Amino acid sequence: MNARPSDSTAHLRPLLERLTLEQKAALVQGADFWTTVPLPEIGLRALTLSDGPAGVRGPRWDERDPSLNLPSGSALAASWDVDLAHRYGAAAASEARRKGVDVVLGPTINLHRSPLGGRHFECLSEDPELTAELGAAYVRGMQENGVAATPKHYVANDSETDRFTVDIEVDERALRELYLAPFERAVEAGAWSIMSAYNAVDGVTMTENDLLETPLNSEWGFDGVVVSDWTAVRSLDAVAAAQDLAMPGPAPAWDELVDAVRDGRVQESDIDRKVLRILLLAERVGALEGTDAVVPAPLDGPAFAREAAIEGAVLLQNDGVLPLGAVGSIAIIGHNAREARTQGGGSATVLPEEVVSPLDALRAAFPAADTRYEIGAVVQDGVAEIPPTTIVNPVTGDQGLRVSFLDADGTELFAEDRRATALVWFGGDAPIGASRTVVLSTRYTPTETTSIELGFAGANPGRIFVDGELVLDDTPVIEGTDLGAAFLNPPSVTTAVPVEAGRAIDIRAEFTRESRGALDGALSVTLGIAPERTDPDELIARAVEAARGAEVAIVVVGTNSKVESEGYDRVDLDLPGRQDDLVRAVAATGTPTIVVVNAGSPVVLPWAADVAAIVQGYFGGQEFGHAIADVVTGAAEPGGRLPTTWPASLADVPVSAVTPTDGRLVYAEGLHIGYRAWLRQSAAPAFPFGHGLGYTSWTWGAAQRHEDAVEVTLANTGVRRGKQVVQVYAERADSAVERPERWLVGFAAVRAEPGETVTAVIPVPPRRLAHWAGDWVVEPGQYTLRIGPSVVELPLSVEWEQA
Repeated sequence: MNARPSDSTAHLRPLLERLTLEQKAALVQGADFWTTVPLPEIGLRALTLSDGPAGVRGPRWDERDPSLNLPSGSALAASWDVDLAHRYGAAAASEARRKGVDVVLGPTINLHRSPLGGRHFECLSEDPELTAELGAAYVRGMQENGVAATPKHYVANDSETDRFTVDIEVDERALRELYLAPFERAVEAGAWSIMSAYNAVDGVTMTENDLLETPLNSEWGFDGVVVSDWTAVRSLDAVAAAQDLAMPGPAPAWDELVDAVRDGRVQESDIDRKVLRILLLAERVGALEGTDAVVPAPLDGPAFAREAAIEGAVLLQNDGVLPLGAVGSIAIIGHNAREARTQGGGSATVLPEEVVSPLDALRAAFPAADTRYEIGAVVQDGVAEIPPTTIVNPVTGDQGLRVSFLDADGTELFAEDRRATALVWFGGDAPIGASRTVVLSTRYTPTETTSIELGFAGANPGRIFVDGELVLDDTPVIEGTDLGAAFLNPPSVTTAVPVEAGRAIDIRAEFTRESRGALDGALSVTLGIAPERTDPDELIARAVEAARGAEVAIVVVGTNSKVESEGYDRVDLDLPGRQDDLVRAVAATGTPTIVVVNAGSPVVLPWAADVAAIVQGYFGGQEFGHAIADVVTGAAEPGGRLPTTWPASLADVPVSAVTPTDGRLVYAEGLHIGYRAWLRQSAAPAFPFGHGLGYTSWTWGAAQRHEDAVEVTLANTGVRRGKQVVQVYAERADSAVERPERWLVGFAAVRAEPGETVTAVIPVPPRRLAHWAGDWVVEPGQYTLRIGPSVVELPLSVEWEQA
């Protein structure tokens, strides 16, 4: 490659010239899981990186150091609010600085190509324009507060099946117009870092792919650091590519880097370029001597998380029951009402200080109502951690448990006192690699007399003793070959243990460690209790009885960690367990039924016509419960609009394939993903892209062109303040090139008081109309811009002549 460093790094060359080859080779790969190598001799401290699309965990996965749990990426995108995305990035930066983090690995700006994508919840939307605008705002909000954003995963990492090896075959026009577009906008916003993906594109793994140089560096002018996804660097061939930092480190694939320079296999100038970029990143975040880190403004994290969840909540349908006024009795039903999912599974996981459940928040919102709760249907798959208030550390007497790490001889190497029984070590002080046995000890006091399903989730053999008696000795069966999925969402094994309310039992769990290759220094284990094995029909019957005796029923349905997570894709779009049967049965009572969907991506809702209202709450972060209560009561208006088309059935979905054939996944649909593909076929979705209702009414006035912008006037004709999202789509009749029937070119969120008329000004630069033909080409002639509240409801139009 031998590309010269950009002008932005020229002033750092004197520091580069002070380094030995060995120091430079060390700097371009991590020191460990989460940090880079410090070089104090040139005033460089270590950089700390952290997962962080929906909160910043920090270098330790530890409940003793909790993090703000923000709504998921799909919830953020549902806000269609650029200002909110900017503040979201700023909030994440504030958390990063609080935890000593310099580089946040987010936002995730891959597209919702298929609703089966397992990491769908973490990404923003199915549309490149919506994703690009919100992703760029996130980047600006974070970096204005002195923390590097790392948009990921570059590029075409849009599904999880065989994610380490899959070869994506995509034509150049679709690659440019869809999958690269959000990254280009992130670079325009000034991104200081980009993460390269595991997958290959057109036969070349991304850490070695020419796409890292062109268009990223040569066309877009990116001068930041390309960080690899963890373990994605596979060979020395990544050195000649524009792959700057191999993580985690030291990277086995680059262990011969110094020798490779000396024998001519690698050019030292390629390493120099990487070092200069890393030094520039260090300067930007205040890690280089003589530079200061920006101190973000103080943050009321829970308040922002609540606001963001409200703005991303989508009212899919409403027969007038919402907002809900004073009621005498409410049936609150659903596993996710009591144990809501606030985030998806995988590396984006954070550990919040507190999670507000819909059950608790709704009870608080209706203090005078007679509320009855029923689980209705079991959603949780496998064990969940033991409630912290029921366990005591036998060594300290405080809430929690003792964890001991033993070597092969049984000698204790290290011990720590933890507050939770769901534990992950991925960095930190514990000597995971040197340990052969890990022991968890706690004293559990049940709150009722029953038989519990006691067990563990993990990837290692384990034994559980209750009051000194062995009750379980088993090894979970790992499915598939994705070590990341096995690590982050391991299978469970359980056994029935009778317990008596108020009588404490001593629990000791022993886990024998086995080498996990690249994850040998990491460990994930949950000591927990699985759901009761109650007859599913009985659970539904109890819920029906509760609904019959109530004025209104609120049913919270959702997914679980085995449905939406990093590491694997979904097999269907159904709600897990008997939740569909539950909703049908509750609705059949005749009691007005409000359904809250707690899922990060589309699910099929076959009972939609039978219920009074549906609110899609996504994975709403730690304040999810409060946000849902605010929306249900009308204390706040649901601010969301769908960032992804919702199908009535999987069979209707025009683009769904996520499984490679002979190692290749062909994007045969080209430009036509998401609503673009739906517009080409006869089947209609359940809810279209951009759809969402509010609690007021709007009249769409007029639209006109003003230079390269559209001015749209609309009026709030209802009785309360409201939000509307103005969406602008382009159409091109008789185009000389293939195009979607229509495509999003701009949008704006507006708010108005009752009776107020507002004007939205939405820029439509020529590039939004361009297509890729070896370069960006704007076809001259007539375009039609259609404006409205969704991709299929477009009451206004403007004829747009493009020179």
